[in-house]
Amino acid sequence: MAPKFQGVDFYDVDGLLSEEERAVRDTVRSWVEEHVLPIIGAHYLEGRFPKPLIPQMAGLGLFGANLPDAYGCAGLNNVAYGLIMQELERGDSGVRSFASVQGALVMYPIYAFGSEEQKQRWLPKMASGEVIGCFGLTEPDYGSNPAGMITVAKETKDGWVLNGAKMWITNGSTAQAAIVWAKTGKLDDVSSIRGFIVPTDTKGFSAKEQKGKLSLRASDTSELVLQDVRVPLDALLPKSGGLKSPLQCLTQARYGIAWGAVGAAMACYEEAVGYAGSSCSRRGSRRCSPRSRRRSSSVCSSAGSRTTARRRRSRSRSPSGTTSTSRPTSRVRPAACSGRTASSPNTRRCVTSRTSSRCIPTRGRMMCIPSSWDRRSRG
Repeated sequence: MAPKFQGVDFYDVDGLLSEEERAVRDTVRSWVEEHVLPIIGAHYLEGRFPKPLIPQMAGLGLFGANLPDAYGCAGLNNVAYGLIMQELERGDSGVRSFASVQGALVMYPIYAFGSEEQKQRWLPKMASGEVIGCFGLTEPDYGSNPAGMITVAKETKDGWVLNGAKMWITNGSTAQAAIVWAKTGKLDDVSSIRGFIVPTDTKGFSAKEQKGKLSLRASDTSELVLQDVRVPLDALLPKSGGLKSPLQCLTQARYGIAWGAVGAAMACYEEAVGYAGSSCSRRGSRRCSPRSRRRSSSVCSSAGSRTTARRRRSRSRSPSGTTSTSRPTSRVRPAACSGRTASSPNTRRCVTSRTSSRCIPTRGRMMCIPSSWDRRSRG
């Protein structure tokens, strides 16, 4: 069964995708149509994440989809991963954000900076959705300046003690594990920043969900507080070091976010086209929406519609000088038009032709583009 959403593809992007990549996109697209769109509106208004979707997303392999299958992940290429993010955000930005954080900001740092033991322990559980993670970098006083963080980790004989706070943390109240970034040296020593895997049920760790958001309402956003949180020595990500480590994770996430922005744009375009089409139907006018343009070779603007209506209502003079009630053919040109009506030569108005698909302004006048050209340009 073909997905309900078809969209537009003016640049033939589909032709650049492999069969596997198109299959991945179409699978996620169908899932979004069936399971996300019918419920996400209510969750957005209520300000809560649709948690029943988590096992379904895990079943589709959407968590850490571009990480190796040796750790229970899908092992897809980066284009297929990007298409997943595109389709998820076409459904809702909060759903895409959930998957981005789980894969790019939690699973990826464990894969990139963790020990083999940490990878084997955490990644399969995260890929299956058994463990949800969050990424603790941003702080209340240091949002766009993570180098200024004041969360610290002090080494002890049997582990580390973490103190600090993190703000605007996606999945914070849902997570069972947090990747927390802290300074292990002096506060002005950026090179001492290290990453830690912190179970959220550890004593001294708390998460408070942030209410009253005006955006990403279907996403769990929280504040994390760490007060004398004690973790073992093996909680440290051994290959992490300096600010470049968390920024590398953000780069991984931003790749998916860029694809997600395309999905959001697709949704906005489709919504606008649908609204324009329904508006034309409700008003009973001949104003054409982009959707109706694809179904008809006759295109008019609102001004052109009113001009045509006036022509039909009024009696006009034929070229022979006699009065006629029929539409004068001299005003319609098969390939181009001046964009000026005979009744009002100083007013630029679109003249609709039976053989043209649309009129466009060029060099101060309106030119009608033949429907055959328009069809050929759309492939």
